[in-house]
Amino acid sequence: QVQLVESGGGVVRPGGSLRLSCAASGLFFSLDTMGWYRQPPGEPRDMVAEITTDGKLNYADSVKGRFTVSRDNAKNTAYLQMSSLKPEDTAVYYCYAEVRKWILSSPQPSWGQGTQVTVFS
Repeated sequence: QVQLVESGGGVVRPGGSLRLSCAASGLFFSLDTMGWYRQPPGEPRDMVAEITTDGKLNYADSVKGRFTVSRDNAKNTAYLQMSSLKPEDTAVYYCYAEVRKWILSSPQPSWGQGTQVTVFS
């Protein structure tokens, strides 16, 4: 069983910054793509940013130039640095990872429990 635990959410004023962390624990062989999704109230969950094992990045257009995704493979941890935050960034942010339980197994999606980010003045 793999657990993804997010931290770093909170309340911030517009223009402020937050850094989210996602630490994976449990028994697994490796983590493929890791990333972040978000879900505003009453809306679907959408991809925010993702990073592959070899460092390829993908961002939603709405966060390009403001958010930076990174990972530390030695720590099985992903990060999301969020800057120039806007009220429309308010959402529950979920960590995501494609987990290989064994060397020959296919990657399976795993989700964290979510962390609230609120941007308001």
